[in-house]
Amino acid sequence: MDVLIWTGVAISVAGIAALIWCGVYAMRARRQARSDDELRARLQRAVLVNLAALGASVLGLMLVVLGIFLG
Repeated sequence: MDVLIWTGVAISVAGIAALIWCGVYAMRARRQARSDDELRARLQRAVLVNLAALGASVLGLMLVVLGIFLG
């Protein structure tokens, strides 16, 4: 069950790193955008990555809990 726990930890850490990237990307986009349409296009990409990162973090945490429960 250690493999399940460490796999979950790795997935969660990757998800958290992607969430941090989304925050930095959004701040840069707000500073560099020349128009509202350009800002909207950039933030739509960040939203997609943000949702995927949240899903990965949740999946990783579920694996950790499952590994602890079964171990």
